Amino acid sequence: MKNTALTEKHIALGAKMVPFAGYNMPVTYEGINAEHATVRNGVGVFDVSHMGEFILKGENALDLIQRVTSNDASKLYDGKVQYSCLPNNDGGIVDDLLVYRIDEKTYMLVVNASNIEKDWNWIQQFNNKGVEMHNISDQTSLLAIQGPKAADALQTLTDVNLAAMEYYTFVKGTFAGVDNVVISATGYTGAGGFEIYFENQYADQIWEAIFAAGQPYNIKPIGLGARDTLRLEMGFCLYGNDIDDTTSPIEAGLGWITKFSKTFTNSEALQAQKEAGIQKKLVGFEMIDRGIPRHDYEIADADGNIIGKVTSGTQAPSLQKAIGMGYVKKEFSKEGAEIFILIRNTPIKAKVVKFPFYK
Repeated sequence: MKNTALTEKHIALGAKMVPFAGYNMPVTYEGINAEHATVRNGVGVFDVSHMGEFILKGENALDLIQRVTSNDASKLYDGKVQYSCLPNNDGGIVDDLLVYRIDEKTYMLVVNASNIEKDWNWIQQFNNKGVEMHNISDQTSLLAIQGPKAADALQTLTDVNLAAMEYYTFVKGTFAGVDNVVISATGYTGAGGFEIYFENQYADQIWEAIFAAGQPYNIKPIGLGARDTLRLEMGFCLYGNDIDDTTSPIEAGLGWITKFSKTFTNSEALQAQKEAGIQKKLVGFEMIDRGIPRHDYEIADADGNIIGKVTSGTQAPSLQKAIGMGYVKKEFSKEGAEIFILIRNTPIKAKVVKFPFYK
């Protein structure tokens, strides 16, 4: 199992550590609900250094990205980030990812921890025009400082005007006395905040600086447990749960990142699927009767016919109710549709609602 540069810090802070995507990661410190509330209302810090980072450089870097990703990366400008996915040849998704345009010929791709090798090999097979590819995942640390107080808590550490940064933009600057830090106004919580990328050797220095600067704002370390409940309240997909090699971006409600103004892997088949209409759709639902939906629970209609499957579910801390995501037959995907989650073979009533759950 791999460690991040900050693993010892988490252990010293009393985190409950679990194996995740081949890494030894903190799942909780003081408890998921408390950590969730810290991020929704204040500011918290996630170590997400297990994520993968690839640098693509050269004349044909954009061309390669355009051919392997579903979104239109030609719309990017220096300092802009884009959410996208890597479609496979069978109508599914290799991974979802972020594309950072550093300059006209240099891009950074941020991929999921469990898919680093898979994604690298997938992109490499299309690299027939000499694009320079560097996998910098093992040398790179990534902290997500999330919550409404994130900009205030971090501002003393950088000259970059954090509050003025637009969503899904980034700058390279000095942070906590370290040069060349990528400061990105992105996140996976819906609570606002930043993700910062830097070399492993600066991990302790930057971690300590963040907690010193954030002390007046009651900043706290947050584990992966709360990261999951926060993203679920926003209806953000988690690879391996809500999207995978068998789910199409159209079915997953990711048509907005699937641009048919260009040709990419399997784009013709995905366009045909969009035009013909999908048979199943990823929806959000909230429980009406008592019960917590879990990954892989079956979904039924009022007559007991199986119409789909739960992909993610939890008791949402901010909402004080149980929520979930899952694929259902198209006719049950409308807002307000009544569905039943089979919990220990008992049908428990739920209804389809619009994303995000937390507004």
